[in-house]
Amino acid sequence: MSLMPIPGHIDPVPVPRAITPREDGRVDLVGLSRAQIKAELGTAGLDEKQAKLRAKQLFHWLYHRGETDFEKMTDLAKPMRGWLAERFIVGRPDVVEAQVSSDGTRKWLLRSDDGQDYEMVFIPDADRGTLCVSSQVGCTLNCRFCHTGTMRLVRNLTPGEIVGQVMLARDALGEWPRGTMAGFGEVDEDEDDAPRYTTDGRLLTNIVLMGMGEPLYNFDNVRDALKVVMDGDGLALSKRRITLSTSGVVPMMARAGDEIGVNLAVSLHAVTKDVRDEIVPLNRKYGLEALLQACADYPGANNARRITFEYVMLKDMNDSDEDARELVRLLRQYKLPAKVNLIPFNPWPGAPYECSTPERIRRFSDIVFEAGISAPVRTPRGRDIMAACGQLKSASEKKSRAELDRMVEAKQAALG
Repeated sequence: MSLMPIPGHIDPVPVPRAITPREDGRVDLVGLSRAQIKAELGTAGLDEKQAKLRAKQLFHWLYHRGETDFEKMTDLAKPMRGWLAERFIVGRPDVVEAQVSSDGTRKWLLRSDDGQDYEMVFIPDADRGTLCVSSQVGCTLNCRFCHTGTMRLVRNLTPGEIVGQVMLARDALGEWPRGTMAGFGEVDEDEDDAPRYTTDGRLLTNIVLMGMGEPLYNFDNVRDALKVVMDGDGLALSKRRITLSTSGVVPMMARAGDEIGVNLAVSLHAVTKDVRDEIVPLNRKYGLEALLQACADYPGANNARRITFEYVMLKDMNDSDEDARELVRLLRQYKLPAKVNLIPFNPWPGAPYECSTPERIRRFSDIVFEAGISAPVRTPRGRDIMAACGQLKSASEKKSRAELDRMVEAKQAALG
């Protein structure tokens, strides 16, 4: 696999790839746009007219219906279903391990077709359900408070592997429409033309690119995946319901606003050069001034679509009254429409920091609030299963490969 250096990286990252090759030679359609599905069908032998029609049908079945079995795609002729099954697959990430926290948070350890492990997390709340999606296997940024940052970067996730996380979460939540839509097969007798949804009580309403990896160092794949997620004929999630988080890859931020247009979150975590250099080493390449100016220039940012600044609270490191006042000053200086999420530090084995005391966090929040800037304290979720912010780390680094393989084999044996 070829590697390319990218400014600000400590190590080179793998060149983005569109599809992870499968041993059986079939192409996984998940993550592909209508145009890409059409192109794959053309390559496989369909003429232009047939490829266009089948691409439209497949896009609906994949992303609106959540169907994985070609035989159940009832508006396709039986010979076509068999032809598709020989050449293509509608896949999902392999689930190596699934955990549920005492607070309802879910975490999945996933495995790709080439044996790479990554994690995703679903966080249920009374008014929303948020899926935290990974964009890379590992990470290269080495933020010192983040467990994922202690991993080496293995490779970028493909659009299919990113979209696949959303598909798998919808499977787990029972969120796909029941029955079929008019024009795409028969509709249940007790249904009208609108699909019905059955869930476990927590719908997936929001997506945050805050899992493993730096999304802007996998820009093309993240962009292509989110365009599929936002397509109104498929998953149809509004860009206002999606937040992309970056540690400050300044040269890519404007492109993210122009080409993706989702909400922006910035992992700030410090307001002085010395402290941010230590805990977010990318700051040595793209400093605070450049980062905040890029935030001020972010397309679409306004009072209705504020930029979220993530700020992890580290005892005696970044949590003083002076730090809070400097944060306010910086946000005012750059006239940023901002919300500050204060995140109590989530511990992990060997972490070099401690969490600020509850009293100190409240005091910090009060100072920012009194300046007219929203600064809620995020309630830690999923700590007991290492699913909280900054705790994600592929279990391939916690368990031996042999142990993980045994878990997969046991799961497959249980399924018959």
